[in-house]
Amino acid sequence: MTNSQSRGTALITGASSGIGAVYADRLARRGYDLILVARNTDKLQAVARRVSNETGRAVNAMTADLNNAADLRRIEDVLGRNATIALLVNNAGFGAATPLLQSDVGKIEEMIGINVTALTRLTYAAAPAFVERGTGAIINIASIVAIGPEILNGAYGATKAYVLALTQSLQHELSEKGIRIQAVLPGATATAFWDIPGVGGHHNLPGEIVMSVEDLVAAALAGFDAGEVVTIPPLQDGQEWTSYEAARRVLSGHLGNSHPAPRYLTSPKAV
Repeated sequence: MTNSQSRGTALITGASSGIGAVYADRLARRGYDLILVARNTDKLQAVARRVSNETGRAVNAMTADLNNAADLRRIEDVLGRNATIALLVNNAGFGAATPLLQSDVGKIEEMIGINVTALTRLTYAAAPAFVERGTGAIINIASIVAIGPEILNGAYGATKAYVLALTQSLQHELSEKGIRIQAVLPGATATAFWDIPGVGGHHNLPGEIVMSVEDLVAAALAGFDAGEVVTIPPLQDGQEWTSYEAARRVLSGHLGNSHPAPRYLTSPKAV
């Protein structure tokens, strides 16, 4: 049982199972008290009891559907008012594997509500409070589809590309204000995420590409400790990301010009 002095409170969304539940355990063992948020009350309270009993940390379970405006505002209010909160883990989310033209647009809208809207509102609730205190950290769980949108459903890839871009922008704006920002890009992970149409569970995926949740979170926290802004646990050669990001930054410096590029100045063909 852990009895060390608290490092503050970590608020974790999607904490009733999978990645969120493992983050809860690992952060509690690092000395954080916890506020755990999820829709499933029974599962959430079970995680809260287990983590509290095993670590001795204070764990508060808050049932909330982040696609429900009232519930979302309630969690935002906690982030804005609770001065003990030192870390926000935006983990809640869900995905899709079916092609866009075979997808239910209503389900896609729900996915955007969680993966984009809720994550953004919670981030914008936490960040000003962290800046005011001069300390705090935000961990956003994205996905490898943020840089590989062809891998799964395009709308899902777009939501995770948003998470990555938001994280990089926040790093640019907030790093000098004492705020830590990290995006974690898991690949295939052994969670219930894969219990979706078109897949039917992670056991149907090639075993050599599926990472355990425990290994994923351990790698993500190692990346956080190392000061990484973007952590990609399954990427074996980190230099590949470094080169990719360096090329992106060079390209971004070439995107402003008062004249179109010469390749666009050819005479239009007759129609």
